[in-house]
Amino acid sequence: MTKLLFSPDNDGYYGEFGGAYIPEMLVPNISELKDNYLNIIQSAEFRNEFHELLRDYSGRPTPLYFAKRLSEKYQTNIYLKREDLNHTGAHKINNTIGQVLLAEKLGKKRIIAETGAGQHGVATATVCALKGLECVVYMGALDVERQAPNVSKMKMLGAKVVAVESGNKTLKDATNEAMRDWINHSENTYYIIGSVVGPHPYPDLVARMQSVISYELSVQINARLGRDYPDYVIACVGGGSNAAGGFYAFLENSAVKLIGAEAAGLGVNTSETAATLALGKTGILHGSKSKLIQDNYGQVIEPYSISAGLDYPGVGPLHSYLQATGRCTYIPVTDEEALNAAMELTQLEGIIPALESAHALALLSKLNWTQEEHLVIILSGRGDKDMDTYSKHFDHESH
Repeated sequence: MTKLLFSPDNDGYYGEFGGAYIPEMLVPNISELKDNYLNIIQSAEFRNEFHELLRDYSGRPTPLYFAKRLSEKYQTNIYLKREDLNHTGAHKINNTIGQVLLAEKLGKKRIIAETGAGQHGVATATVCALKGLECVVYMGALDVERQAPNVSKMKMLGAKVVAVESGNKTLKDATNEAMRDWINHSENTYYIIGSVVGPHPYPDLVARMQSVISYELSVQINARLGRDYPDYVIACVGGGSNAAGGFYAFLENSAVKLIGAEAAGLGVNTSETAATLALGKTGILHGSKSKLIQDNYGQVIEPYSISAGLDYPGVGPLHSYLQATGRCTYIPVTDEEALNAAMELTQLEGIIPALESAHALALLSKLNWTQEEHLVIILSGRGDKDMDTYSKHFDHESH
């Protein structure tokens, strides 16, 4: 069997997916990043500062928690990789610390970002405050409404939040505006993409920044089991950064089964869904070739999910490739299933998960497990930002 290639080639392709499909005006920005990112992030100086901030500022390593009551219910061994315990409440800060340090090394003083659920925006604004950099965050107007607490945090941290009124007023539209800004301010501006999407080298760069999740997990599971891998790693997938980070160290180890949970919204048979890998066709969005939800004319169909962080019509090229090669299985999870899984974790373990993470938790009830298996679920974020949605849903349920 030929060895699967899980790193992109020089042009940023994972198999047929990836690349850099960008307007001519962005070529200098992307070339500067592509030519420098590996040398910078592999340097001792960068690595020392990156890991020092992850440890002392963000609070890594995050715990690997054995969920005893959840395990008893499903008659298996369930561990939660607690990314929700990072500073700012999600895995996003792993990436923003790394990319802000990279931006500094490239001499950029102004940082822009796009955000859906607001976690990436908060994480970007946080590290910009730490470093004294100007920060502008683009966010769909609908998401601004849905994620008000995060918007307040960004503003308090000194970021300018731009509510995008075009399109569906969600993550795709915020990304479009951020790209536009970058074209107009390339000299002094660095664009931090929050997921494993966008033109090369972003998917590779973000996956490397997030790989800290799986490398830590490997050490932690070894301390428990005497082997440095679990039987399963399960994570939610929107753009796919927490999943890419959680899978990264195990991609070449076929003993580890990798499962991604996609947001099915109201169901894959409805038009209200964001299950890209279940329904998508190959196309180009935001600078790379990947799977997209699109109509017969190649127009992107607006996605829907109750979870703002999974409400994206595409997915990173690495995930498209992992699905195409059969290395990873992706399973759609509806809003209802995610909400029930969130309630279950909260009441069995006293942990309120982000709606994104709840999609991964929902796979516990959709698949069959044995008592010998050890499953790790990447708990990508905490549920504070989703309390409004949870309250509306569960209040409605009780009436």
